Amino acid sequence: MEAPAPHSPAEPGSVQIVVTSPEQMRELGRRLAKLLRAGDLVMLSGELGAGKTTLTRGLGEGLGVRGAVTSPTFVIARVHPSLGDGPPLVHIDAYRLSGGLDEMEDLDLDVSLPESVMVVEWGEGKVEELTEDRLQVVIHRAVGDTTDEVRQMTITGVGERWASADLSVLAA
Repeated sequence: MEAPAPHSPAEPGSVQIVVTSPEQMRELGRRLAKLLRAGDLVMLSGELGAGKTTLTRGLGEGLGVRGAVTSPTFVIARVHPSLGDGPPLVHIDAYRLSGGLDEMEDLDLDVSLPESVMVVEWGEGKVEELTEDRLQVVIHRAVGDTTDEVRQMTITGVGERWASADLSVLAA
């Protein structure tokens, strides 16, 4: 992984990272898992094929959860229990949900949040009200007919939980 270019500084509470392969994306997920604890909400945004599920796969590995982390597009949510004493991972794909928080509440996700790490793909504008504290991960990739593996990522901590977190450790 590469450090951000000097001409594009991250805003306070943010880090910018360049990822050049799916394995680097998984490794970033494993490193990110070390910062997470029960009650954390991670929102992932990015184009189709940007690497949201690959990042979440790394998170699952880092958290030590059971089951293969795959896209929950058709089941909407998957719960991966911890194999140890860590929190379970709740992986949600909100792409097909159009009702915002009301529809999310039908999934009883607010009950799961205090004891789980919740990762929501396509959650922007839908799950922010679940908690004041969240980690927002935006992944940009080249679009169109390309095999370019480069991803430009911005990871931003929102709320008191992330105010003093050193997200720069993710760019190592």
